[in-house]
Amino acid sequence: MNRDDIKQIISDSAATIAALDAQAERIDAMAQAMVSCFRQRGTVFTAGNGGSAAEAMHLAEECVGRFRSSRAALPALALFADPTALTCIGNDFGFDHVFSRPLEALAKAGDILILFSTSGQARNLRLALDVARRRDIKILALLGRDGGPLRNLADLELIVDAHDTARIQEAHQVIVHLLLQAVEDAWSF
Repeated sequence: MNRDDIKQIISDSAATIAALDAQAERIDAMAQAMVSCFRQRGTVFTAGNGGSAAEAMHLAEECVGRFRSSRAALPALALFADPTALTCIGNDFGFDHVFSRPLEALAKAGDILILFSTSGQARNLRLALDVARRRDIKILALLGRDGGPLRNLADLELIVDAHDTARIQEAHQVIVHLLLQAVEDAWSF
């Protein structure tokens, strides 16, 4: 990689993030859904694979811990955070069920499921979405590219219009921080 490559990557990243400005209303709607869920003592569940799993875990841990403000802990859980459950479910039912099984066990009407996917292709996310739909759990999706098979299946979705996985994940990270900031701004301490 040379200096021009570095400059191009930075420029591409900045452009992808700047394009989120057009989706500010959608980001706000997602944040308000999270605030409403927490105010009603619901739980936010997150799911994603690979780098998207890292984004999902980051959102959940900042809700339980804190983003910027010291406040009450907010109930959130990355569905894959327990490696013993992940390997048990993967071994006994198959990897397609690693999100849907814990969601079946833990979620209730009024909770939220937030899916992270750069491609929208993952069957395990689709199965979790199906469980959420049956249980009256609000579904938010942060997707990339054209949204893939998950497109138009969530109650609220935001598709990062990019094809490079790294740029999509960078934009998802910005969205995660915007959601967290909005939740903390709305929370009564």
